[in-house]
Amino acid sequence: MGNFTYTTIDKEMVPNLSFAKELEIEQDDDLRSRLERATLLGNIHHSKVTIYFLDDEGPKKVETTIWATGTKFICLKGGMWIPISRITDVEYNS
Repeated sequence: MGNFTYTTIDKEMVPNLSFAKELEIEQDDDLRSRLERATLLGNIHHSKVTIYFLDDEGPKKVETTIWATGTKFICLKGGMWIPISRITDVEYNS
């Protein structure tokens, strides 16, 4: 998750965020597989996860359910999208 201080946001705020800037973000090799697992947990068990990511203004985190993991984006409930390239970590909530 890097040395960031993440600001917690409500998932309803995601559509208001900007992801226009080009950023180089360090990601674990297994991030995609963890996102796909989180998607399965969300669809089958309605399990929430905490997603850590960077928008154009800085580090954010949101607790929500991932409905779909595509090639470049994850989709949250309500058709909200976060670019996978901006995600630093995903944490399964118990």
